[in-house]
Amino acid sequence: MKYAKPLPTYMVQRYHGWKATTFTENKAWYKRLAEEGQRPRAFIISCCDSRVHVTSIFGADEGEFFIHRNIANLVPPFTDDGDHHGTSAAIEYAVTALKVAHLVVLGHSNCGGVQGCYDMCSGHAPELEQKSSFVGRWMDILRPGYERVLEVPESDRKRALEKESVLISLENLMTFPFVREAVEEGNLTLHGLWTDIGNGDLHQYDNGSRSFVQV
Repeated sequence: MKYAKPLPTYMVQRYHGWKATTFTENKAWYKRLAEEGQRPRAFIISCCDSRVHVTSIFGADEGEFFIHRNIANLVPPFTDDGDHHGTSAAIEYAVTALKVAHLVVLGHSNCGGVQGCYDMCSGHAPELEQKSSFVGRWMDILRPGYERVLEVPESDRKRALEKESVLISLENLMTFPFVREAVEEGNLTLHGLWTDIGNGDLHQYDNGSRSFVQV
């Protein structure tokens, strides 16, 4: 593949630093992970945003979390059409093969994907309406959430839509037969979280109050 180039120097240097310190100091743990396989307790679906660092937020070590990232931490509705579904494949593997106990959807403040959905649905991003836009068609998943936040004061709508991205995903998760079965049998719990990048606050969805409350 003629387009593949060597890594930038700074990445190579960071790798060697990790190999000489973190890896070397925990070599037995990495050997165990390699030989015994992974047994993560939780599966976390988060945004691709580089500012959202799941393992740092929860102080997690290697092997603790199975993580899938996509634009705006969205889960599409279940379908059996046979097309490529990266997110759906990750969900299937986490629930049916790894048998995780917890499935977490983590949204965040200042989400660019959610902003794109907001702009598209409000008529300010015609380029995302194009059939050829991968981002636009992905953000179609969140359109029902946009309709829900129209009653929210305009100044609060974008943040409300960020939280709708979590709720829409939780709702769509329950359309997957194997997820619903695991939840109903008590083998899996679903969790909805939203984090504020600027102040580090973490909020979880509370079913009783139907709102996000600070952890």
